[in-house]
Amino acid sequence: MVDAKVLQAQQWVNATYGTVAGYVKCPEDGKTAWSVMYSLTMGLQHELGITALSANFGPATLAALGAGVPVSTPNQNLVRIIQSGCFCKGYNAGDIDGNFGITTQGAVDSMMVNAGLTDGLGAVLTPKVMKALLSMDAYVVLAGGSDDVRTIQQWLNGRYINRRDFFISPCDGLFSRGVETAMIYAIQYELGMADGVATGAFGPATQAGLRQHTVKNGDSGVWVSLFSAAMVFNGYGSFIDSFDSDLAASVTNFQQFSQLTASGQGDFATWAELLVSTGDPTRPGTACDCITTITPAIGQTLYGAGYRIVGRYLDERGTTLDKKIKPGELETIFAAGLNVLPISQYYGGEAAYFTHAQGYTDAVDAQTAALGFGFNPGTVIYFAVDYDATQADIDANIVPYFYGIVAGLASQGNRFIHGVYGSRNVCAQVTSRTDARWSFVSGMSTGFSGNMGFPLPDNWAFNQIQTLTVGSGAGAVQIDKDVHNSNTDPGVSSINSITYPADGFVDFVSNLYVLATTYGKINPNLLVMQYLRQLDAKYIGVAWQLLIGDVDQDFITYAQSNGALSSQVTQYADPFYGNQIDVAHFGASANGQYLSLQPTGITDSTIGDVTAWGGDLMTFYGEWRANSDSYSSGYTYCQERLAKIDGGGTFRLSDLIEDADSYNVVKSVLGGGDVSSVVNDYYRHGGYSSRFKQFFQGRFGGTSAGAAAAANAILLSTDPAISVPRLGLIQSTGGVYTVMPNVLPTDKLNEFCAGFGDVLQARVEEEQGT
Repeated sequence: MVDAKVLQAQQWVNATYGTVAGYVKCPEDGKTAWSVMYSLTMGLQHELGITALSANFGPATLAALGAGVPVSTPNQNLVRIIQSGCFCKGYNAGDIDGNFGITTQGAVDSMMVNAGLTDGLGAVLTPKVMKALLSMDAYVVLAGGSDDVRTIQQWLNGRYINRRDFFISPCDGLFSRGVETAMIYAIQYELGMADGVATGAFGPATQAGLRQHTVKNGDSGVWVSLFSAAMVFNGYGSFIDSFDSDLAASVTNFQQFSQLTASGQGDFATWAELLVSTGDPTRPGTACDCITTITPAIGQTLYGAGYRIVGRYLDERGTTLDKKIKPGELETIFAAGLNVLPISQYYGGEAAYFTHAQGYTDAVDAQTAALGFGFNPGTVIYFAVDYDATQADIDANIVPYFYGIVAGLASQGNRFIHGVYGSRNVCAQVTSRTDARWSFVSGMSTGFSGNMGFPLPDNWAFNQIQTLTVGSGAGAVQIDKDVHNSNTDPGVSSINSITYPADGFVDFVSNLYVLATTYGKINPNLLVMQYLRQLDAKYIGVAWQLLIGDVDQDFITYAQSNGALSSQVTQYADPFYGNQIDVAHFGASANGQYLSLQPTGITDSTIGDVTAWGGDLMTFYGEWRANSDSYSSGYTYCQERLAKIDGGGTFRLSDLIEDADSYNVVKSVLGGGDVSSVVNDYYRHGGYSSRFKQFFQGRFGGTSAGAAAAANAILLSTDPAISVPRLGLIQSTGGVYTVMPNVLPTDKLNEFCAGFGDVLQARVEEEQGT
């Protein structure tokens, strides 16, 4: 969208400085971007008498500004640069007329106040403010940002702006590399470091100082403020200056997530974990990875040093590292009491390597190698990105590479599941966009841009924190020490097994079906679904009874008295993605769809829809409305939050899998199959590998527009059987005063529904490897 004021700024700066040696013109497209900020910076340098123009607003430019630009400056071009910068940052400075009047002063003042500089603009626009004005930093909350983070950003700016090396940080509500650096500067200033000594790096002096500043329940003051700020940046707690029981509980949660000792106090290990990607690199680790062949002596060394998992490489091409697993080595690893972590890294040291085609090839070759070693179905293979990939690299190279990996594994029958090794940002982005099961974080690379300003990804399984040598003599080995998240991937403990991830669930359903047939009172298919549903009490409460009726309690008692408990499972690993599937939700969704006639048209909503995808969409709608301040676009909210393998939210990938699988299974059962045979075929003979295609075509006609239309219909249905439970589901996540779909502006609701349709389409393309 063209902004007339931005276009005017672009035209003015190009016309004014276009013939100046070294000046680079910006596009005249009416869109704010770094290109126009660079051009304005070069215009500023020219006005200051700098002849070697640069896009960088560096020390020379700051020095040339001296004390800053007086609001009374006679240099009208300087004022026009300021006015143009205001327009590009979204502040109305009047006209580009060179007059530093009330409107221009008000625009600069608004930016400064938004940045936390509460005194606003005085008689001089300082060099630091000028630098901030000609940057792409935002001072209002952006999509995905939070007010709490913005409050901290403003607090940091207001408290430390007068320190020599502290510059104005963005106040966009987003944790970033610059904000992390600003936090470390703040800590160093509070430790008493002078200007020039404070560097913004987490060095030995900073670490030593923090060891003296444990914060705990009952403490107050600036150290609690800094600690709670770091907690907020990592997604925990709120910004406060008095350490209370709520903060202690949040600290405990963070420590448990990070695999730290859960003391509830802000000790050094917790400070370090909050501030840098290694955390405290001297902390113990129970996993490691290395390029060295594991011999019996080395295996004994590793086990004796407390390691229980060792990462090894499946294959290599054209290297002299000799890092590939050797014949018989896996047996040696297992005999030493260790599990193995399979890694695939053929190269991966620069952006150019990462393409869709290369990902496909690497996946096929890695699968071939893994099969040769006898790795079991469902094993997670970690594909490596071993360099500091920028966000631009991630978008243009890394994500397409991992789409290629998904396609390559799909072409071979999806026997194995992909994980990702890389920086925090690489892991989070690849997980979010390609559904990598687990993340192996290269936390040891603390200077990586992808590790600074990013919290640990929700699905982190391993965090690489230190290189060291353990053992001596024949048992000596250099390793990278890894912290293992004990709630995640345990590594591989055996090979050459013919079991499949969903075997326990398939056997459980088979046993239930036999019992239901023997029980002989009502339809055994329905009884099986009811039993699965009642595994979670929330699916047999009053609301569910009103929706689809009660379960046959006599059958539940009969089944449990006749062996059902011995094979009972409440979760199982999905054979395609590897995430945990909730059996009770599957059963409730299947129960509802089995009782409800299949809709005659795409936009015909049924109670069965409410128990499955439609109900999940309703709660997700309420969640979006509760977060509408940060996500005004429902389409964006769907793209960033719907059907993700990690993160929070009410409609995760596991929920969508349960909805799709229950639909597909029920459709086959209604077509004449029995639930035991259908589930067996579905999970042991590859039906799950096209689950979203089957669901997408069967329920929505195979188009994103069809899915959007069905979503719109169920959210607006006036049928009391749909609208009454919808009210409760939406308010359960959005609150009592949620704007309901029927009063939301039509274009807003259509955007949300289109997001739902496009996410489903993307899941279909993902499983097909396109």
